[in-house]
Amino acid sequence: MFRNLKEVLEFAKKKNIEMVDLKYGDLFGRWHHLSLPASQLDQKMFKTGIPYDGSSTPGFKSLEAGDMVLLPDISTAQLDPFWEVPTLSFICSSAEADNLTLFPREPRYMLQKTKKYLLKTGIADKSMWAPEFEFYIFDNISYKNDINMASYIIDSNEADWNSGLAGGKNLGHKIPPHGGYEAIPPLDDLFNIRSEMVSLIEKSGIRIRYHHHEVGGPGQSEIEIMPIDFIRIGDVSMWIKYLVKMVAKKHNHTVTFMPKPLYNEAGNGMHFHQYLLKKGKPLFYDKSGYAGLSKLALYYIGGLLTHGPALLAFTNPSTNSYKRLVPGFEAPVKLFFSLANRSATIRIPKYAYNDPMEKRVEFRPADASCNVYLAVAAQLLAGLDGIKKKIDPVKAGFGPIDKNIFLLPANEKAKIKNLPSSLKEALDALEKDCDFLLSGNVFSEDLLETWIDYKLNREYNEVRNRPHPYEINLYYDV
Repeated sequence: MFRNLKEVLEFAKKKNIEMVDLKYGDLFGRWHHLSLPASQLDQKMFKTGIPYDGSSTPGFKSLEAGDMVLLPDISTAQLDPFWEVPTLSFICSSAEADNLTLFPREPRYMLQKTKKYLLKTGIADKSMWAPEFEFYIFDNISYKNDINMASYIIDSNEADWNSGLAGGKNLGHKIPPHGGYEAIPPLDDLFNIRSEMVSLIEKSGIRIRYHHHEVGGPGQSEIEIMPIDFIRIGDVSMWIKYLVKMVAKKHNHTVTFMPKPLYNEAGNGMHFHQYLLKKGKPLFYDKSGYAGLSKLALYYIGGLLTHGPALLAFTNPSTNSYKRLVPGFEAPVKLFFSLANRSATIRIPKYAYNDPMEKRVEFRPADASCNVYLAVAAQLLAGLDGIKKKIDPVKAGFGPIDKNIFLLPANEKAKIKNLPSSLKEALDALEKDCDFLLSGNVFSEDLLETWIDYKLNREYNEVRNRPHPYEINLYYDV
């Protein structure tokens, strides 16, 4: 939006900006913010940064060395549409307080290092990405965990479970389980809210392909963006999630990107469409190749699938992720690639079959519990490793399989390699297969150790060690 400080200051004066909001991410993918009066919007803010406590930011600093600074990125400046006073928002990078060097675990910096590595390989000079944003819009959520109880209750006006509601006014038009895909109003009760979300996203300079109701009957929605340079994809994804949640809150709804909030309903994925270019030429297209793919694209797929189990530690880093990756919900459970096959880990969209500039691969396991910066960096590094090592996915036993694998006989299904079925399996795979992530010093051994320790001990074990409510049903009377 802005190229220099002069333009920012002129805009701030014209719009009577009163507050400046600085947004920044932690290692595990959540945003934080601090706010300043507009009187501090000056050259010093951008040159020396704004101090904050890095020891209180998950995955960053220890208590005895917590001083860090936020360096606002002028190019990310946006009017924040939700503040009551005119507020200009910036996305920031985290740096050392004394010498202003970018922090090695800083998510935005990791994408910058990935870009340098991509150029150094000479394979490509541009990587384009388009994630799909799937989420549920609910009307109410209550949850509680204590030493003697565990509960949650979710409600949605669209949900079939409310078809018999007697209290108040019931107008019908409920969506049956698994029946929400592109439902039309009045079944789709959320089209105006999604349209407002999309309008704000487009006003931010992000092009949208479309939005629609997704499969999940109780309020599942999808917004898909047009491909953009991967260096921006983390910022764009975080801004979209922020807008989506805030628009819902404005209308007294609540949004979750949680992979599997409802039992026996469709989960929320974050499919990543991706392709490479060099000097403006698309590198993934060859009309004579399988599904119109070039040999280079097949090697890229070979890298993604070879490193797939380890990748899931970053693309699916929650315990809840693996409740989505189960048979029967268009979510992959097996490592293979295919044309237009929604049960595949790598799907090649058929709608882009004959268009060189639209030829891409879609990595389908991922979900929005990931830190998008790290998830994108990891996928790109895996694909580049496949190209460098010329990993042929056909010879490696990854397909193509142009069948619904859920309908295959058990003996045929058993021949196809599995994706991890738990966060623990994905973390174990990462420990065994992490060298590809160290290329270009994008990831470090220290970061990987921190990631594995945090995810294992603060998330996986914390969930594993708690009695599950359904276990009371199963075992209370033993």
